[in-house]
Amino acid sequence: MTELERLLKAKIPGERTGIEIKHSLCAICSPGHHCGLDCYVKDGVILKVEGTPDHPYNRGKICSKGVNNRQYVYRADRIRTPLRRVGERGEGKFEPVSWEEAYKIIGEKLNAVKAQYGPQAVAFFSGYCKWYRPLFHRFAYSFGSINYGTDDSTCNQASVVAGMVTSGAPAGPDTGRANTFLGWAFSGYYSSHLSIAGVRALKERGGKVIIVDPRITPAVKNLADIHLQINPGTDGALALGMAKIIIENGWADMDFIKKYTHGYEQYAQYVKQFGLEKVASICGLDPADIMEATRIFATNGPAAINQSASTMVHFINGFQAFRAILCLSALTGNFDQPGGNFPNPPTYLHKPAGFTTREHEFYTCKKPEGQRRIAEGKFPVWDLMCDEFQAMDLARQIIEGTPYPVKAIFGLGMNVKMFPATDKLIEAIKQLDFFADADLFMNQTAKYADIVLPSCSSLERSEFKVYQGGYAVLTKPVIEPLYESKSDTDILCELARSMKLGDEMLEKGYEACIDWIIDGCGLTVADLKKHDMPVPVPAAKPVQPGQYLAKGCKTPTGKFEFYSETLARFTKDCGLEPLPVYSDPLADENSDDMRRDYPFLLSTGVRVPNTIHSRLHEVPWARSLRPDPCCEINREDAAALGIAEGDDVALYSRHGEIRVKARLTRKIKRGQIFMVHGYTEANVNLLIGEKHLDPYSGYPGFKGARCNIRKLSGVGE
Repeated sequence: MTELERLLKAKIPGERTGIEIKHSLCAICSPGHHCGLDCYVKDGVILKVEGTPDHPYNRGKICSKGVNNRQYVYRADRIRTPLRRVGERGEGKFEPVSWEEAYKIIGEKLNAVKAQYGPQAVAFFSGYCKWYRPLFHRFAYSFGSINYGTDDSTCNQASVVAGMVTSGAPAGPDTGRANTFLGWAFSGYYSSHLSIAGVRALKERGGKVIIVDPRITPAVKNLADIHLQINPGTDGALALGMAKIIIENGWADMDFIKKYTHGYEQYAQYVKQFGLEKVASICGLDPADIMEATRIFATNGPAAINQSASTMVHFINGFQAFRAILCLSALTGNFDQPGGNFPNPPTYLHKPAGFTTREHEFYTCKKPEGQRRIAEGKFPVWDLMCDEFQAMDLARQIIEGTPYPVKAIFGLGMNVKMFPATDKLIEAIKQLDFFADADLFMNQTAKYADIVLPSCSSLERSEFKVYQGGYAVLTKPVIEPLYESKSDTDILCELARSMKLGDEMLEKGYEACIDWIIDGCGLTVADLKKHDMPVPVPAAKPVQPGQYLAKGCKTPTGKFEFYSETLARFTKDCGLEPLPVYSDPLADENSDDMRRDYPFLLSTGVRVPNTIHSRLHEVPWARSLRPDPCCEINREDAAALGIAEGDDVALYSRHGEIRVKARLTRKIKRGQIFMVHGYTEANVNLLIGEKHLDPYSGYPGFKGARCNIRKLSGVGE
């Protein structure tokens, strides 16, 4: 082997090998992260990816998901050209068409529905990812439809709304200055991997770590001083029980409470019913562990609480549970204080960076009036706080046609597997007059579309992104878009021109839109294009703990509200409670028959290192770590049912059945089953009913539903 061959094999960049390192970001994970990537490129082909060492956010670190970027980009099922359906919906039979023809068909079909039924009869829906959403939102409004929705209907937004009605803003943990870290559903080794360093540093300086999680995770084993292995869905009861202990022991910060909070008297009265023994019984915990965890949290301050973006709110009682946990921060005087939880307003696409943009003005200036959104009135808190429809009612409205018909959907990255009762949504899609979808891959959803458009990945496009610490970047493509794929924003802007929407800003293109959105920050798109890495934003200012309370909370009372005056507006007509009340996470599934026929509690969406949602199940490297869909079951439960490791089992509920492999473990309690979601061949969301929803947010109870399990004999099954 020659020296050059050795250099090429080792993928060493330089003039001799022709290998370049180009900077980009990882878009496999959520918009809160997007770690910087070094992409090794030769002759227009990505050879490998690594973390960017001097990136101000991830400092060279990427997770086990991010290392799959190359295989993700080069997946065999990439959509290569615009396609028109020629078979039945779902059959997967398409023929190639030109971009011009695809745009023409989309425009004609959407306008036909608009002319016959009104613009609101067209729903615009965004799945993953989120980078293009301000433009898509504006596109929907410019078309004239109020019906813009996203996967926020099941991801993160309920947590944001819970924070808004309680304190006026979401608040994150200041781990770097905390003495105690209360990690509620904290699983940093498998999710939000950059958070681990801060918790490790806290322990190294003598701090305490409490983790509340139904599973024994690497975070529990490596970091926790106390692990509260709670029964799923009982988090609100634990938080209220901790509050009672704090108040009774004189650990509440009464000066803070009197100055900055509202409704303490009602809250203190309510928590009296959550005695230690009662809470321990509900949560499946040792009373002594609850007492010790509460003592540490309340007396070893400052104390920061980390709540998962979605875990808490994926129960039918989850919205109030999230509020109950947040109230512990104010009760102990840790809200908006150094080392506690302080508000850090988002700059762009949910990410705080210390400066303001005109993201919301960009699309609300086009908002149509006089239309009712899909699901309007069913979830009034969502209606009040979110400028999009709650998509958990989409299938019903399509099928029933009430209060008005929905006849077409234009989707970008739409994923039916994110919906409970997935088959019902598929049946609804079959009834549409028209469905267009853009995606990277020919997935289950795209197969039901009339027109399919090929999107490109983050490594094939330019993307504006902000980062904590006051940074912004406009990435450059590291390779040209593969095949005939285009960026989602190019698709939107070109379609706006083709349909003659009359939206001058969209017609100018993505960069013009970003320039308008970031105007006033001290940088322009032209400035950002001079750099390959995130750069400091002149207008950015670090958020200082205490300044939010000093200005007054963005709540009706201007204070942190134990008793939410926003929720009180809906008590009489909708039965919503202003206090962070606890209710049964299985309230709609707790009849004697249900407990007998479905004795196990199912929790879906459990985090594993090799995938997130459905994004990597078809990537060879990631799939090789867990080739078969598996459910986790306690070893003693498995033994009682005659189930061995790797056995084929049927996992079922009153709503459906899937077939998976059994994975035996002692990391979960008896009576519980956990499963990764997102598999097409074993879609666990089929087991969740479409009405199993939180009445406050409309979020499905993905992490708390009844199910059963049986071993498959392999004969006739």
